[in-house]
Parts: sequence; structure tokens; C-alpha cells
Amino acid sequence: MAGNAKLLHETLWDQDPELMDLIRKEKTRQIRGLEMIASENFTSLSVLQCLSSCLHNKYSEGLPGQRYYGGNEFIDQIELLAQKRALEAYRLSPEEWGCNVQPYSGSPANFAVYTALIEPHGRIMGLDLPDGGHLTHGFMTQTKKISATSIFFESMPYKVDPVTGLIDYDKMEETARLFKPKVIIAGISCYSRCLDYKRFREIANQNGAYLFADMAHISGLVAAGVIPSPFEYADVVSTTTHKTLRGPRAGVIFFRKGVRTVKANGEKVMYDLESRINQAVFPGLQGGPHNHAIAGIATCMLQAQSPEFRAYQEQVIKNARALCAGLLEKGYSVATGGTDVHLVLVDLRPVAITGARAEYILEEISIACNKNTVPGDKSALNPSGIRLGTPALTTRGLLEKDMQQVVEFIDRGLRLSKEIANVSGPKLSDFKRILHEDSTFSEKVNNLRKEVEQYSEQFLLPGYADF
Repeated sequence: MAGNAKLLHETLWDQDPELMDLIRKEKTRQIRGLEMIASENFTSLSVLQCLSSCLHNKYSEGLPGQRYYGGNEFIDQIELLAQKRALEAYRLSPEEWGCNVQPYSGSPANFAVYTALIEPHGRIMGLDLPDGGHLTHGFMTQTKKISATSIFFESMPYKVDPVTGLIDYDKMEETARLFKPKVIIAGISCYSRCLDYKRFREIANQNGAYLFADMAHISGLVAAGVIPSPFEYADVVSTTTHKTLRGPRAGVIFFRKGVRTVKANGEKVMYDLESRINQAVFPGLQGGPHNHAIAGIATCMLQAQSPEFRAYQEQVIKNARALCAGLLEKGYSVATGGTDVHLVLVDLRPVAITGARAEYILEEISIACNKNTVPGDKSALNPSGIRLGTPALTTRGLLEKDMQQVVEFIDRGLRLSKEIANVSGPKLSDFKRILHEDSTFSEKVNNLRKEVEQYSEQFLLPGYADF
């Protein structure tokens, strides 16, 4: 009886029309809007098919061949395939590298790395959050440890030069010499230049530290070979798979195998990271892996080896540079003066616009971005910039010439925000109120939003047609 129950076989749109209506509205928002959040992308139809497959039904705690449940014959093969393709996507030898594809996302992956490499209160160094780092690389204020990484481990940030916006490697080296970290993190959340992994390695070696590269943002660019790879120098590399890599929302940890160092007497010291990282993921921090997401990893890693994928990543960078050039031409200030990757950090202090007002006005005209700290900001909650990215727009087929129109929309939106702020004053709540209550401003916003949406609707969105 239960197997034939109507509840089990009805479509979502028949069984739950209220929820289906919301999903369709989100689909419409994605089609009509310009998605410029640097950490977002539109994944492929094949990945979406994996995510809604029967693989979701299976429990498979443990590793292939070492499960705590039966019935994992094909699940094992899928996970091994994902591991194999992940190594192939980054041109890694299985004798020198292994990987774990079970992390639920990037933040759990990073915490698993710390758990594997160091004891509680072990010392780590990562790029400071206001300077373009990530919360999971450690962040605290004078009064509070914000990130769990800083709660459970002792974190010391390295910084960018406040004038150039570039990482100050000399200062990092000096700080590391005093702090003696056990893990140095080469990774970013909002830094638009390629990292000097060789210099990171040298500083790590000086302190007997592991070099951990978090390439979550740039992993697609690395896979395509269009920017330098961390694998030549790092001991451990983590990534999400849903950003430039354009896969499912999940994480991967890569770890070195073989010889780590050779002592003066010729004795080889071997890496022991495989068991430590695998055990940190499960049973240390997670339960059953998400097998539908692991299948999505497998297929996105196959896509990442294709010429089409490389061409896509090349276009992501071309578009980011065109976006940057257009903003500079309009008179905006860009952190580091340019970009080598997929994102642009716009410093709005010279034009007297707050990051929160910029994010809000752009969302009101159907351009999605995020407010972001810029070098020199005092508060991560009240930042002075916005972060813009090109992966999602490039997936939809926008090219350099299209970035000119995108810049025009952004500029018109930001100039409109200044008009509103001149009336509303400094409070964001008053800014929002005046935007909606003043008929002159609301009409200008609505008209600009219609232009943006009509423009965006020209470009295809991958996935299912209706949801």
C-alpha cells in the first residue's frame, strides 16, 4: 500500500504548489537578474540531475570498501570515480596525492584540515578577513572570537599593504618567525591577485609549518591551467566545488602522499596525512556523506578536463578584467588596481557610498553582489566596498563587450544611491525607506530594474526549463 501511495509519486508542483511557486519565482529571479556574487555560479544540467537522483537515498558512512552499512557496491564505485577524476582534473599523480570527496562544503572541509593537522589551540596563520581572507582562516575582534577556527585554534592574521592592497609577504615572514604557526593558509575570499605559493612555501619551511592552500574561489581557474596552481608547493589543498569549478555545493580535500622531507642522515620522513584527514572528516566531524553531491563532483571534475571548460575559464578572467577596466574608467577605485582572477573588489570610500547601500541599491535593480570589507576597514559589519564576480555571467554567455553594459548599469545604480542618500542621510534604514516611499526615486529604481531585467533575459540559464 505504502509503495503505491499517492504522496510518494506526485510531482512537487501537484503535491506542494505553494513551495513550487517559490522555486519558480527564484528561477525567474535568476533569469532576470545579473548574478555577480563572486562565489556563485550556475551549474550544469548533468550536475543537477545527480543532485536529484536516487543516490540521495543511501547511507554510506566510512570510505569505499570500509562502510558501516551494507548495500554500497555502486556507491563505492561512484566515490572512487569522483576521487579519480578529481586527481585527473588537477593533473595529479595518485602516487603523490590523494583526496577526500566527502566534505559537505568548504567550511567543514577547512575545519577537517585543521583537526587533522594540529591539536586544539594549535597555531595557524591566514589572510585577515578585512584584507580579503575567509572566516574559516581565523577571525576575531578585540572583544570576540568570531570564527570557530579562532575559538578552537590560535589564529594570527597576515595582512595586505594598506596602500597597494597586495599581500605583504615580508611582513608575513616576519610575523611567522615570531608566532611560529603550525599551519600557514594560502587562500582568499576577496583578493583579486594570484598568490605567490613559492613564497608561502619558503615561509612555511622556515617555521616547520604545513602549507595549506584553500583554492575554493579559484579552483576552476586552477583546473583549467589559466592561473598558477598551489599543488606544486602545498601539503594540503581544499576547495569547494560550486564556485568557479561550477559543480555541486560540496567540498574536496587533497593531501600529499609519499616523502615529506629527508633528514640530514638520509632518513626519509613520510607524509601521514591520508589517514589523519580521512578520520577527521569521518568519524571526526561528519556522518554519512552526501552521495548525490559526490556524484555531482564526479561529473563536474570530468567537465573540468574539457577544452570547453578551459575556454570558459579564460573568458571568466577576460570578463573580470573588462569589468575592472570599465569601473576604473568610470572613476571607481579598485583594490590592488586590477584583477588576475574572477573577481573585482570596489572601494567605494572615494565616492562616499557605503557597501551596504551599494549592495541594496544594486539588488533593487536586479544586480546581485555583496558588500565587502576593503583594506583599512575597521568593521566587517559596516564595510566600505562591494565584491563583484564574473563566473555566473560568463556561464550565461556574456563576453567583454557585455561587461561595458553591465558597468553602465552598476554606475547608474550607484549614482542613484548617492541621490537617495543626499535626501535620506547616513542611516541605511532611512535610505531604504526613502527609496521606496519617494515616488521620484522609486520610479527611477523601477525603470532601471526593468532595463536590467530585459537585458539579462537575453542570455540562457543552464538547468531545467521551469525550476
